[in-house]
Amino acid sequence: MTVIEIPGSKSVTARALFLAAAADGVTTLLRPLASDDTEGFAEGLTTLGYEVERTPGAWRVRGRPAGPAAATADVHCRDGATTARFLPALAAAGHGDFRFDASAQMRRRPVGPLTEALRRLGVDLRHEGAEGHHPLRIAARGVKGGALLLDAGQSSQYLTALLMLGPLTAEGLEITVTDLVSEPYVGITLAMMRAFGAEPAREGDVFTVPPTGYRATTYAIEPDASTASYFFAAAALTGREVTVPGLGSGALQGDLAFVDVLRRMGADVEVTDRATTVRGTGRLHGLTVNMRDISDTMPTLAAIAPYADGPVRIEDVANTRVKECDRLEVCAANLRRLGITVTTGPDSIEIRPGSPRPAAIATHGDHRIVMSFAVTGLRTPGIGFDDPGCVRKTFPDFHRVFAEFRSGTS
Repeated sequence: MTVIEIPGSKSVTARALFLAAAADGVTTLLRPLASDDTEGFAEGLTTLGYEVERTPGAWRVRGRPAGPAAATADVHCRDGATTARFLPALAAAGHGDFRFDASAQMRRRPVGPLTEALRRLGVDLRHEGAEGHHPLRIAARGVKGGALLLDAGQSSQYLTALLMLGPLTAEGLEITVTDLVSEPYVGITLAMMRAFGAEPAREGDVFTVPPTGYRATTYAIEPDASTASYFFAAAALTGREVTVPGLGSGALQGDLAFVDVLRRMGADVEVTDRATTVRGTGRLHGLTVNMRDISDTMPTLAAIAPYADGPVRIEDVANTRVKECDRLEVCAANLRRLGITVTTGPDSIEIRPGSPRPAAIATHGDHRIVMSFAVTGLRTPGIGFDDPGCVRKTFPDFHRVFAEFRSGTS
């Protein structure tokens, strides 16, 4: 059995940083993810005037319920979607003039549903370039609150940003959502808000958030379930056994449900309260699967799909087209480069069984493309990447850890 220590969750770390910054008191985050995205988030908080102390294994944040200490700030969000979407909402609750910009990749990704919602709440916000994209400016004067209708069909992060803003408003928020994708991520948000003293509630498509503020706490970050998917897939593909401690039946992250997909394909899966184990059985079955709620693991499944004994069809993942790249088409193009027959639709991809050949993978700077096709490389030697270093976004040490798994030393 191979035990893999997965770094902390990016999604949980980003939410924890927001909540810690908004809380009354000093919060300690245990085992946070140290990566380009999360460090960019922490530096964004520092630029806004929050006190953030980062030491190995623990980050401490002195919260400011009244908002950023800086009267003016120019925040660069790097490639981080959570940074680029959460920090403007946090800043809007304070008082000051704040500018947010991001990398060329992040500038291409939409933020319009969130910024339009903030405008409807009375926030003085304008886009400097393309409407609905970074860069943007906010003349923050606090947020009164009120009722909103939000289209959450592109990203659940828009809803998360508004939910976390709710306790900081004067009157609270009532948000009615339509077409919600990646719903388990919203469950993460609600659970974490409660851990910091807020009282959000949900009834169907309506979320209500009273203006409670937040309380500082000590919060442990669980391992990243999306990152774990690559090692679980590797076990299913190679017939080995992988255990990830810290990800068990009580995990917040919906992406752990990826192991249920592997179980359907023939792998043996065991989930306890403390860990998850996947054992390969020497077979992978084709299947049709809806991955709307776990769409970040779509590339992981696509990368092992050629080795199944029948077609693998992944449905309801249109939102993957507006991630770091158009993941549907990028996965399809790379699989074709490997000699695999693939068809795509507006929200689907179907992959036929085949024998992948060596090729250079076009990553488009997307960490998940690299980590997914690294799994393919376990059965097809000679797969390379045009930008292997982009894994620093979420797992800077990925290549070393994966090489140890490949060699059997981990």
